[in-house]
Amino acid sequence: MAPLRELYQQVILDHNRSPRNFREMEDATRSVEAYNPLCGDHYTVYVKMDGGKIAAMSFKGAGCAISKASASVMTSVVRGKSRDEVLEMFEDFRRLVTGEMEGEAQLETHGKLAAFGGVKEFPARVKCAILPWHALRSALTSEDPAVSTE
Repeated sequence: MAPLRELYQQVILDHNRSPRNFREMEDATRSVEAYNPLCGDHYTVYVKMDGGKIAAMSFKGAGCAISKASASVMTSVVRGKSRDEVLEMFEDFRRLVTGEMEGEAQLETHGKLAAFGGVKEFPARVKCAILPWHALRSALTSEDPAVSTE
């Protein structure tokens, strides 16, 4: 399992160094600010919907490697998905990083998201990993323009 853990660490490091979709989006349908006062992670997540599906997504801000990589991977994997599909992905990701989802299930169904499975070993980092996902969920389900981990 050590080589797999190294691969996952490389995914996180790569997305931290070169985050995908790291920009403001002028024509976003919704934008939500996300803040973790415990560690200072602070992002704005932008979502552009088209016909009930996510047409584009981006984020801007600053935070630790885990939160930035999580936001980067998230913006890549949700494109083209429906609101309900993304809400299901949110729940699966939450279960993954909290340790409620184990083993083969995470490897078979989550691709790059599985890289965050090791976060469960560091409880203080769970909020970092899930922060951008909470912002996305808020963008899809509520009128609240901001979310916080506290």
